[in-house]
Amino acid sequence: MLPRLRQATKLDLPRISEVRHGTAENRLEDPSLVTPAEVDWYLSEAIFLVSEDEAGIQGFACANQQTGYVWALFVIDGAQGRGHGTALLDEVIERFREAGHRQAFLTTGKDTKAAGFYRSKGWMQTGVDRRGEAVFRLWL
Repeated sequence: MLPRLRQATKLDLPRISEVRHGTAENRLEDPSLVTPAEVDWYLSEAIFLVSEDEAGIQGFACANQQTGYVWALFVIDGAQGRGHGTALLDEVIERFREAGHRQAFLTTGKDTKAAGFYRSKGWMQTGVDRRGEAVFRLWL
């Protein structure tokens, strides 16, 4: 079954948190780094999508449509490789294009499955940020 995408709601936040903490890579070491104000902003102002299948929410993506920045894209470990990440990323990129962006960018851990995923989708690593994370860009 193909993943279904929809806009995230506040009711989805507990499951989104489970997905975020249910990934082996890119663990969020300090959950306080994600403030309630940021979550509220993403729910009301940004691209905030969930990917579902018959078992429920399996992944989510948050992106800033004004800047072209992908803030988060996570798929729970047991659902990886079933199209959720690709569907989420494709939809985010389409919305960036519709907003007139010529490029998108994100950061992720170096030498991770996520970095490999983005490379396989045509993203190029263009540097390393001050936290040591890989910076990726995609020209649209």
